Formats: sequence, structure tokens, C-alpha cells
Amino acid sequence: MTRRLKIGIIGSGGIAGAHVQAYQELADVDVVAVADMIPGKAAQFIDFWKLPSAVPFDDYRKLLELELDGVSICTPNVAHYQTTVDALRAGKHVMLEKPMSVTLEEAVEMAETAKQTGYMLNVGFQPRYDPNMKIIQDVVQSGQLGKVYYVETGGGRRRGMPGGTFISKEIAGAGAMADIGCYSLDMALNAMGYPKPLTVSAYSSNYFGTNPLYHNEASRFDVEDFGVAMIRFEDDLVLNFKISWAMHMDTLGPTLFLGTDGGLKVTPAGKGPWSGVFDGSVGAITYFHDVRGHHTESQIPLVDHKINLFHEKVRDFVEAVRDGKPAPIPGEQIVRNQAIIDGIIRSSASKREVTIDLR
Repeated sequence: MTRRLKIGIIGSGGIAGAHVQAYQELADVDVVAVADMIPGKAAQFIDFWKLPSAVPFDDYRKLLELELDGVSICTPNVAHYQTTVDALRAGKHVMLEKPMSVTLEEAVEMAETAKQTGYMLNVGFQPRYDPNMKIIQDVVQSGQLGKVYYVETGGGRRRGMPGGTFISKEIAGAGAMADIGCYSLDMALNAMGYPKPLTVSAYSSNYFGTNPLYHNEASRFDVEDFGVAMIRFEDDLVLNFKISWAMHMDTLGPTLFLGTDGGLKVTPAGKGPWSGVFDGSVGAITYFHDVRGHHTESQIPLVDHKINLFHEKVRDFVEAVRDGKPAPIPGEQIVRNQAIIDGIIRSSASKREVTIDLR
């Protein structure tokens, strides 16, 4: 008989509910503890999700004293670093919500702690589990595009600004880049095997979030709602990144992979003011190449699926914990994603190109 895994949840905000739902759908997992720094909130969460055997805590460090196989960390962004480091040092495998951290230095220490302790740090990018994302990765890594020298990724919502903890730099660290930009970066970088970034030149603004005409919390909005950057990587590769929570435009365009032998155009799925970014699925994939000297475009058929991507993310983590396998989406890899976001923040603030120091 398979031993049932014991999981704790740290942070009981909205995304924690998705984690609990996914764990409840697995036959050999029990959520046995929930922690939230707001007194009484963990207990309310336990009641709402009908977790009769779970114990509430106001201090996550008390939760980490329990015998747990792993924890889901669903705190605001600024708490990701310390909570993750403490959980790893307490001997718990970690499923961490995106973004990985606020700064590059934090991300590096988190990955180093996972390496030193031998416990898993898995970062939650559920779009990777879409079969169509895997098609993109397969095409790019197959070599049929030749040498990929330019990539353009990102996306934009005509109106899609969240509120609450998402719009405070003190709590979120960054805005649109940390919320949805990290997904676009992961889609492109993962397809290319996560190359090493070298420099970033960026611009960001928040004209919409700070305007009461467009946001009802404009007075406390102090993160970016738009950002654009040019990132240089090793092996003579450049990436043009652009992201927006709000704009007077229908789209910021598709993701493009330009190679010496072919090109790939990827559009995000969805329609309407909250769509247009790669936090979900894929709308279309087009392959551009030459056949006997003729310009040719091939539509790559999409996989029509009903996969619950969030469930797959959590299931993969649970299987890795149970079977002693490596992290499905290792923090060591996502450090490079965080390095770019960190570089964009620094470059935007200084209004000049900055170097990314990754040893």
C-alpha cells in the first residue's frame, strides 16, 4: 500500500485554493496543515476547503516543525525567499508559486539552499504542461529552425490590471513582469534550453495603474503596468520582451523565433481584454521556411486537450516527492528567469543597460 504524503500550505490567499483542489484530486495526498500570518485566516481556509484533519497556524515556522513531505508556498512575492529557505532547511520539499523571488540575489540563495539541503525546489509554471507548449519546445530544439538568433515574446492585455497585493511594490516586488511576464519568458527560454542572459536594457511605466480613470486603487499603485526590454544572451542571441497589463491596443503581437533555416510564430489563446498573454494556452503555431526556393508557411496542428494544467503541475510535484525524482521545474533553472526580471527592474530605474552577473 502506497504511503500517503503529508502536505502543508503556507499562505491561504486565492492561489492556495487551486493548490488544495489539485491535492484533493490525488488519491495518496493529505493536506494536514495551513499557515497564514493573518490571525484566523488559516482556520477559515481549512473550514472552507473541508480539510478536517488539517491544523491551522498563524506562524509558518510552527507548521515547518511538523513531519511533512512537502509544502506549497502561496505567499505574496516578497515572502517567497525567506519562506522557501526556511522550508528547505526544515527538510521539506517545496512547490513554490511564481515568480521565484523579488531579486536575483534571493533566487540564487534559494537555489543554493535546495542544492545544499538535498530537498527539492520546484517553481510553478503550469503552462509548460500544455502539450502545445511542448510542441514549440520540440520544434525549436529539433534544429529545424537552424541557429535561433532573435526571439520576441511577451504579450499584453487591453485591460487586465489586478489589485490587492499585486499592485504594491512592498508586497509584490514588481507588477506585470512578475505576474504575467515571467510566464512569457519561461515559454521562450524553456524552448531554447534556458540560455544564460548577459545584459538588459529596459523601460517600464505605470500610466494606467496610477490613473483613477483606469484603476480604482490608483493611489496605492506603485508597480509597473508596462515594460519592454532587449536582453542579450550567450551565443549571439537576443530577446525582445514586452508585457502590459493595460494599453490602448488589441495586442503586442505574437511570440517569434527567428532562425537561419526557419521561423516560428506563436499566438496566445483567448480573446477579450484579459487575454493576450502566455499564462494560459496557445492559439496558433505557424512554421515559416523555404521549400525549393519558395516561401512556405505551415500551420502546425494544435493538440485539442482538456488537461487541467494546474492539476498536472501539482501531480508532477507529488510524484517527484514520492519517487525521489528531481524537481520537474527546478529553481536552479528559474534563477535565469528571475535574473532577467531583476535586470529589467534595475535597468528601468537607472535608465541604462545593466549587466547580469550569473556565475
